[in-house]
Amino acid sequence: MIALRHTADLPPDVLAAVRRLLDASFEGRFTVDDWDHALGGLHALGWDDGELVGHGALVQRRLLHRGRALRAGYVEGVAVRADRRRSGIASELMSHLEGAAQGAYEVAALSASDPGARLYLARGWQRWRGHTSTMTPSGIVSTPQEDGSVFVLPITAELELEGEITSDWRDGDVW
Repeated sequence: MIALRHTADLPPDVLAAVRRLLDASFEGRFTVDDWDHALGGLHALGWDDGELVGHGALVQRRLLHRGRALRAGYVEGVAVRADRRRSGIASELMSHLEGAAQGAYEVAALSASDPGARLYLARGWQRWRGHTSTMTPSGIVSTPQEDGSVFVLPITAELELEGEITSDWRDGDVW
């Protein structure tokens, strides 16, 4: 069963379970900044017999593209417990997050690892083929290390996938 809840509505024990799942799924590479990025929005929680088996978050960000600041639903912290992977849970989580994004944002976006990219491509997400950058406190800075790992799901925005896209600033990984 998938439940969609806002961070503010999650009790401490559920937040702790989400953090444990993310730490295990990302094998210790899920940082304090990554955790912060996953908070403040909607969480798709996958439950089975009262145990958390999957998670994904949708948070609001601003992306600059073609001279416009786009209201973006940004997907963070998608993970499925190791013994439940390849069972459709990630697709169910994404279905809920995409549905929420459809009603609230101009575009959905995320940054994916190579293994994760297959899931998003199969769901109709499009790889950003152009240049990526971020708006830092000292101006726009190129993020070439992110080129090819950013995916978008257009909702109402017209996107030029070969163009430049700029993320708003945040601590840690900007994409």
